[in-house]
Amino acid sequence: MSDALRVEAIECAEKLAEFGKTLRHATDFFVAHLRNVSGSRKVREVVEELLAARKADHCSPRYLGDLRVRLKRFSEIFGEQMIAAIAARDIDDWLRSLDVGAVTRNTFRRRLAALFGFAKRRGYLAENPLPDVERAKERAGEIEILTVGETERLLRAASLDTIPYWAIGAFAGLRRAEIERLDWEDVRLDDSFIEVKASKSKTASRRLVPIQPNLAEWLAPYRTRPGHICPQNLQKHINDDRDRAQLRAEWPQNALRHSFGSYHLARFKDAAKLALEMGNSPAMIFKHYRELVKPKDAELYWAIRPIRKRNIVAFRSKTAA
Repeated sequence: MSDALRVEAIECAEKLAEFGKTLRHATDFFVAHLRNVSGSRKVREVVEELLAARKADHCSPRYLGDLRVRLKRFSEIFGEQMIAAIAARDIDDWLRSLDVGAVTRNTFRRRLAALFGFAKRRGYLAENPLPDVERAKERAGEIEILTVGETERLLRAASLDTIPYWAIGAFAGLRRAEIERLDWEDVRLDDSFIEVKASKSKTASRRLVPIQPNLAEWLAPYRTRPGHICPQNLQKHINDDRDRAQLRAEWPQNALRHSFGSYHLARFKDAAKLALEMGNSPAMIFKHYRELVKPKDAELYWAIRPIRKRNIVAFRSKTAA
């Protein structure tokens, strides 16, 4: 052993002694780290692999787009680093640096969990650090719903292309993403139900949602229309409709779905049935929707119907043109 190596060994041994560790401990730890990193990949490479895999799995374009956008922001900082070298603290610090709300921060965390879980299954890292990354504390806010007057005003102001979107959300309770994936062939007016196929459901399970009498009237003029339920550039149409209806500037989160659940429970008083229609548990129904609506208002809500002559004539004149 050379004098220089002997001196280095003594210095290192003294530093490790403070922590009760030896040179062997340090060597074993660092060799394991090097082996892990040597078989790893850069973050940007793993992101591209994950996106390709999810596309091959036929994940929805909406999910793929969200996954791509969020992981791109992560890659802007860590893209050239080996994914095995990124620790839970690095991820935690980055999430806090985003300066976003708790819900958004937790969504970023979920996308990173998918990335690091994928990397572990591919053998690019030994342990997934995400379980050690703290979740942001989300404040449970009260459910906000539309009033009967707001719902009616919105439907009266809606364009002919968006009436089905609003009506299905308000009177069938489908999630926005589920409505966006619907085709007219999924709306069985003759059988009085909407089929939410497993491939189009958030929970990946098929369900049949009854078409209430008033919803049937809103959808009747579209009976022979083919293709997708929603028009292109849906968000622009939604914003235009809300402006015409002069609704509140702060739009309640999941306003249509929460309105449906609240008015349905108050009118039909069947939590188990409502849970099946919404794809939730009865406990969730009672937690969020119980006693939010008076029976009198519920009766008015389910009596919201189109001005038949105006809507049918307008629809026919548009398709004829």
